[in-house]
Amino acid sequence: MNGPTLHEPPSAPASWRVALPHTSAAVPVARALVRSALAELEHSADCDTAELLTAELVANAVEHTAADGPIELVVELLPTGCRVEVHDPDPEPPADLTVPESPEPVDPWQEHGRGLLLIRALSSSCGHRPTASGKAVWFRLAALPPRYA
Repeated sequence: MNGPTLHEPPSAPASWRVALPHTSAAVPVARALVRSALAELEHSADCDTAELLTAELVANAVEHTAADGPIELVVELLPTGCRVEVHDPDPEPPADLTVPESPEPVDPWQEHGRGLLLIRALSSSCGHRPTASGKAVWFRLAALPPRYA
């Protein structure tokens, strides 16, 4: 047989790509999409952590970039967990995302400044890359081990 059979694994990981409004209304939509996507896998990454980190990325994109158009959420399910990216039109990399120690300590009582710290602390890896229309900021979460009944 020349074509794929039903027993072969998919040739590409499952992924979702959605344009979101450049407003705070994008945050709950992004959280819901991530939760729905991760529900597709039996042993996926931690949904609560994925939602929290996605909310931080989307909120940062909305707050720190010009509203020139939509931002984009990309959720990719991998055999080893998941990868979430948020694309925005600003080419400027996010401050302190991949820096292990910030020169200024984060004040836990401040309303702002903890999002990137959370992403660094809770993800298995994170970073940013330039895109043709700005940048993508991403994180990965490892798959949770199977639960035994």
